Amino acid sequence: MDKDSNPSPNQLSWFPSPSTAIMPRHKSSARSGHFGNSGIHGKNQVRRSIAGLAARMMAEDGIADYGFAKRKAAKALGVGDGETLPTNDEIETELRAYQSLFQEDEQPERLRSLREAALDVMGLLTDFHPYLTGAVLDGTAGRYTGIEIDLYADSTKDVEISLLSRSISYESSEPRRPRAGAAETQLHLVWDDTPVTLSVYPSTSERQQKRDSPTRPTRASTTAVAALIAQVPG
Repeated sequence: MDKDSNPSPNQLSWFPSPSTAIMPRHKSSARSGHFGNSGIHGKNQVRRSIAGLAARMMAEDGIADYGFAKRKAAKALGVGDGETLPTNDEIETELRAYQSLFQEDEQPERLRSLREAALDVMGLLTDFHPYLTGAVLDGTAGRYTGIEIDLYADSTKDVEISLLSRSISYESSEPRRPRAGAAETQLHLVWDDTPVTLSVYPSTSERQQKRDSPTRPTRASTTAVAALIAQVPG
């Protein structure tokens, strides 16, 4: 396959994992979209194929939710509900592989642009201790990815007043799946034609958030985001 070409829609019935695309597949599987799932090898093949297609959907179609992507991929491949789906980490591995193969130039440029936009927004909201999270931080952001920023405030109204004072339009919503430790409110706005979601937490929650892994941070301060941008030449 040419490096700059993308799989056509009629290939959705079977999509090999980008990281294993050079491995031969059984012709009958490729034609029918069904997999022999007997034994560990068969089940691993199913997981890899679901992960590969889910990664393509996230990279090309703007799907941001790993759970939705894997379920949609499994359905497209004709995999039953009883099959074990790939983990988010497995899909992320395939997503990075796909981006390196098919979006080698586009994705890094887009990622830098998103991080620069995030830094601009964070700079406006320094009073609320902003942290960048999500795909723009971890490096898997694609052409349709929005920016996700966590804020910590005594009141959501304080954040809203700050936005209004700068004539920044926004919409508010409650988290779709309220749970312990979830954001109290989410504010949605557009910055430089990019959707931005501000998740507002109580100010007392800032130090209670889950600790980052040293090798895989889940949030980054303004200073850390500026450092990330500086690491990649513009």
